[in-house]
Amino acid sequence: MTGFLGQALLYIVPFLLVLTFIVTIHELGHFLVARAFGVKIDRFSIGFGKTIVSRVDRHGTEWRMAWLPLGGYVKFSGDLDASSVPDQAGLAELRQRVIAENGPGAERDYFHFKPIWQRALIVAAGPAANFLLALVLFTILFSVIGERIVAPRVVQVTEGTPAAAAGFRPRDLIVAVNGRPVVEDGDVTRLVVMSAGDPLTFTVERAGGPVTLTATPVRRLENDELAGEVRIARIGLAMGPMVSTDYRFRRLNPVEAAVRGTETIGKTVETTATYIGRIFIGKESGDLLNGPIGIAKAAGGVTRLAVEANPDPAVIARNLALTFLSFAALVSIGIGIVNLLPIPVLDGGHLLFYGYEAVARRPVPARVQEVGYRVGLALLAGLMLFATWNDLQKNGLFKFLGGLA
Repeated sequence: MTGFLGQALLYIVPFLLVLTFIVTIHELGHFLVARAFGVKIDRFSIGFGKTIVSRVDRHGTEWRMAWLPLGGYVKFSGDLDASSVPDQAGLAELRQRVIAENGPGAERDYFHFKPIWQRALIVAAGPAANFLLALVLFTILFSVIGERIVAPRVVQVTEGTPAAAAGFRPRDLIVAVNGRPVVEDGDVTRLVVMSAGDPLTFTVERAGGPVTLTATPVRRLENDELAGEVRIARIGLAMGPMVSTDYRFRRLNPVEAAVRGTETIGKTVETTATYIGRIFIGKESGDLLNGPIGIAKAAGGVTRLAVEANPDPAVIARNLALTFLSFAALVSIGIGIVNLLPIPVLDGGHLLFYGYEAVARRPVPARVQEVGYRVGLALLAGLMLFATWNDLQKNGLFKFLGGLA
């Protein structure tokens, strides 16, 4: 029983803390831009369910903390429909009700009667807050830890792999992939992982001159300490420093750290978009997608690694802070990307509706919104189920169940 509670604390608590923090920042983005445009806001909630504590500010907004720490939400006045995008008839009804209750002109404080560009900015502010949070966290990390760059120098070539067939040799320095310059080993790994089944052209420096090699990444089963069992594309290379110039480390000032953080966000968004695109065209199975179980496992994993790295309490606290900053930054980017998907129940879907409204000069018809909302819910539920299925497979649950009689 104690072991179970310990595992629950290790995996679930860090996951809930990170999720609630990131979603709160997301909702705070919506809130701050809405407040700047004078939108009337009924409630800002951290958590869901029964209220633990609450207070009302001078603007009439209720700030509350609820008992279920699974994120939070902001509620604008007049948000009655689930899609939060009323049609023409709905807007007329809402306008009459607001004027009847508060007098002429009161409707100008309501979100749905703001200009399209203001509504679009308010909606986009949520994902933007996620990316801004990631930038702040990465800036802190690079300022504290510094920049570590390991050149993509080939240390070992595994026999019988695409790399061996292509003619790679130890000490080769990879300088470009498909004509795209690379400066660190992580750049090469990222391009290989995103190219299963696609031939890649590598330019390497060998004996002072350039050599061109072609290898096609193939998927292989790996057991990752954090992700579990995953099929991931490899070519059979091990990279690492072999000469003094292969390893660089330097402290970064805040401006340099912010630039490095921006580059990291850009690479993460590009990799994610590439992977999602490859899923839709059938080149990826989606094994690397994580659902709540996978994210919780990763949260527990980084917690455990930070604790095991050094038994000294001060070092444990430092390691935990740094690993959670990095983990929270990556999860925040993921939430920002997901919310920008053009699915009606998400921010991206609302922006899609506003785009239609800007062109057609009227809101999307209620029937179309209803269908879109249902389809969006189905797509979102399907994505979550698929990601959860992946989590269960990667963590060996089905193998365990298969051995029971």
